[in-house]
Amino acid sequence: MRRLAWGLLLAYVFAIPWEYSLDLGEPWGNVARMVGLLLLAATLPTLLEKERPLPIGWIQGLVLALYLWFCLCAFWSVDQVVTLAKLRAFFQEMVVVFLVVELARTPRDLRLLLRATVAGGWVLALLTLAEFRSVEALAEQQLRYAAFGQDPNDVARFLDLGLPLAALLGYTDPHRAVRWGALGYLPVALVASLLTASRGGLLAALVALAGCAVLLLRGRPRLQRTVLMTLPPAGVALWIAIPATVLERLSTIPEQMQGGSLNERMNIWAAGWDAFLRAPLVGHGPGNFTQAAGLRPEDTAHNTALALLVAGGLAALFLATVLAAFVLHAAWRLAGPLRTALVTALAVFAVTSMVASVEESRFTWLLVALIALAHRLQSNVPEELAASFAEAAATNTLPLSALAAPQP
Repeated sequence: MRRLAWGLLLAYVFAIPWEYSLDLGEPWGNVARMVGLLLLAATLPTLLEKERPLPIGWIQGLVLALYLWFCLCAFWSVDQVVTLAKLRAFFQEMVVVFLVVELARTPRDLRLLLRATVAGGWVLALLTLAEFRSVEALAEQQLRYAAFGQDPNDVARFLDLGLPLAALLGYTDPHRAVRWGALGYLPVALVASLLTASRGGLLAALVALAGCAVLLLRGRPRLQRTVLMTLPPAGVALWIAIPATVLERLSTIPEQMQGGSLNERMNIWAAGWDAFLRAPLVGHGPGNFTQAAGLRPEDTAHNTALALLVAGGLAALFLATVLAAFVLHAAWRLAGPLRTALVTALAVFAVTSMVASVEESRFTWLLVALIALAHRLQSNVPEELAASFAEAAATNTLPLSALAAPQP
């Protein structure tokens, strides 16, 4: 049963980036939800047959505390039906933090999870490129492009978060095919991210690429010179390939930052702040941002901190801030390329959280889970972790048995 649970966990992680592109509707939901339910069903017997589960660390404890606080908010929610539905969604999203730490035990397992994440990002990037070249998109002359069923801003965020993880695999994975596949993700994901015309996505991509450059180019002067020589023709190629409408939208970033409405976000934030002031300590309940702020049902907070304040008040923001501090501390305590990649991913997350409500994303909690796992491995097997994520040229190729399920 443990092998089945491990395989389902890898499938779940693989499906997260492109989950909304395969949605069967109620009662099944999207592909990640379906796999997640199977994963829970397979993991429960594994937990029950153990005499003692693994102890809960600080990160998992804070995730649990935040979820329990949201549950308490249901008692004073302005719409309990909506809040209960949101609590179910939060459970399905947050549970990955516990499942990853329970099922993954070794640095090899962490590597396999990173491979599954980047592979899912590949699917999302290819689906976005396919949408760009689709007959419908060409006929309608779309302004923004995204994989079917996905929001362009979400697509850009997912692709950007995958960049430092792909760079990590490209630098450290012992299998050459995986390294080349991971490095190939970088230009493909960048082009797909640009096609979304997401201004926040572009800023996040720049942060991600800076981290990737530190990871891949540090101590490699010959490669640095090669990259510098290829940047001008690569820039010209992007200028030609990316539609003018996309480039025009991206070029408005300075204007929007100097005094624009940030695509009506300023008005949404003002309404959300008024809603927070009416219930500053305990909030209005998860899922009730638009109702509390008097906005249209299709609107979102477009800011993670504000979404938490309206949902659960200062208590929710405090718990989330402490959780973020522990996650950053855990990532910073790592060494070498693994620290560079995960800290860069957190920087990308911080940028995107300013203009999106990322607390409701499975990818957010997957990132927390990966860092929690890396932190536990750093405490238990630091030498093995460092050797597993050293420069690929300095490591030996792992046997094919590395693809097997983790040992109990």
